[in-house]
Amino acid sequence: MDASMSLQTRAKGGWLGDGGFDTGFIFGTVALALASGAAVVADPGLFPLILMLDIWLLGQHHVASTFTRLCFSREDFARHRFLVVYLPLIVLAGTFAAGSALGWWILGTTYFYWQWFHYTRQSWGVSQAYRRRADGNADGDELAGKLAFYLPPLWGILHRSWQSPDRFIGVAIETLPVPGIVVDLVGVAAIVALAWWAMLRLQAWRQGRFAAGYTFYIASHHTIFFVGYYLIDNVTHGWLVLNVWHNLQYILFVWLQNKRRFASGIEPAKRWLSTLCQPDKAWLYFFVCLALSSIGYLALRGFNHALGVTGLPLLMMMYMTINFHHYIVDGVIWKSKRKAAVPAAA
Repeated sequence: MDASMSLQTRAKGGWLGDGGFDTGFIFGTVALALASGAAVVADPGLFPLILMLDIWLLGQHHVASTFTRLCFSREDFARHRFLVVYLPLIVLAGTFAAGSALGWWILGTTYFYWQWFHYTRQSWGVSQAYRRRADGNADGDELAGKLAFYLPPLWGILHRSWQSPDRFIGVAIETLPVPGIVVDLVGVAAIVALAWWAMLRLQAWRQGRFAAGYTFYIASHHTIFFVGYYLIDNVTHGWLVLNVWHNLQYILFVWLQNKRRFASGIEPAKRWLSTLCQPDKAWLYFFVCLALSSIGYLALRGFNHALGVTGLPLLMMMYMTINFHHYIVDGVIWKSKRKAAVPAAA
């Protein structure tokens, strides 16, 4: 291949939006997550403040973003009535039953492992959106791609299980008994898979099929999981890195999907939602989601203050119900849209 081939020719792109969106989506989310982790590692006393900001500005906001796809129009609400009205009650009842019968540690333990799965699967879905946008330039050995993607997060959660922390985000948990040799073997397999994938990406570069968006996104995925699950020793501080990244990534991705959904303009039957999702109304969309999430956040804070320490199990049950409901809903609504087209360029 001609050595004078330009960077632009080699890097085929495959971006989800315009250059500005993807710069923030790939690099901006990682930078904020790593900065949050670095801050609490340098000064653990900052953790409560950063966690509060994460929950308020990103965590609850990212849950509110889900509801823009569930009930911001009559048609969506009618289609998702079960998910919005009845599923929360079912999840609340199941959460209460599990906590009462087995002990409240089961909620923290379930969250510990489920959030790992949820974060990994969301990242996989985003990676596939980038892959499809690459026009075949991200296609290669399917087995190599999946092993390189999933083995490092698996290594991370096995490492945390081997560490056997007894508390996570302030609540009691029980971890799976994982021998150190298993962690080491999976770690070796993860490194080999990553090396294999990197060689394939290098080969694609030499052939002019680099797919920059896809490649950089996968690199950001591995950076976050390695730092969050392996490099930072404290399990809760490491989780914060992944949580900030996951929340901000979700908010931006849902915005892009909603923007694409109403790319043709305002729809009379969905006037409110379609108006919020117009490109020049991005500020209003984010303000509305943040306002709704802030109301929920302040309500839970007030409830926490009213209950005090004696209400901790009940408060934890409420937070876990919100999380578990969100995980289930995400698995349903995004799976049902798997065959939908990928977001057009912003």
